Amino acid sequence: MNKYITELLGTFFLVFTIGCTVVGNGAGALAPLAIGSALMVMVFAGGHISGAHYNPAVTLGVWMRGKCETKDVAGYMVSQIAGAVLAALVVKYLKAGAAVVPIALATAPALLAEFLFTFALVFVILNVATAKGTSGNSFYGLAIGFTVMTGAFAVGNISGGVFNPAVAVGISMMGLSAWNNIWIYLVADFIAAMAAAWTFKAVSPEDNAAAIDVVVESEPQRQRAASRPQ
Repeated sequence: MNKYITELLGTFFLVFTIGCTVVGNGAGALAPLAIGSALMVMVFAGGHISGAHYNPAVTLGVWMRGKCETKDVAGYMVSQIAGAVLAALVVKYLKAGAAVVPIALATAPALLAEFLFTFALVFVILNVATAKGTSGNSFYGLAIGFTVMTGAFAVGNISGGVFNPAVAVGISMMGLSAWNNIWIYLVADFIAAMAAAWTFKAVSPEDNAAAIDVVVESEPQRQRAASRPQ
């Protein structure tokens, strides 16, 4: 349960920051900096508890990589979407009366932009937070937050810079994107996550083998191993 609460809280503050910096008199051109920073600090805060996915596409990619147990996938995604919904409701309350204009999306460019930076985000996460070569590093949160910030600056005016199906739900609730556009984010982000996981496995076969070992080890095996004399 602690993992699910952490996922809810992290996603809440990510979507809450997006709403507060974009709706009404927000942060203007600096919004991507605030959003990337919010993600960064929440990743550092929750990484040791849940892995700090805060994104259903990330959960899919991490599961495919072998670093998220199948029994946790649905709980993570539900928690992330719940956090996004709660954040959208709070933003709508705090920013009541603020004018909101939905982003106008051109389907093909939006799909491509979302795919590319969601791929980049998941690929970065798999490399900085799950790879043996970067194990124990202290920069993973910064790398993840900066990837989102860079994507938001680069393609925010094309796709909205979402890269996250839970965020897509949140911005649709806040009126920043029309509900009939949500399929763009779902399709592009989930396909990108799968592509990133496949790419990671292809370029890091030694990490893939290690992940398989972790997945097949059962909880009783881990408990027995922990209880053995050192």
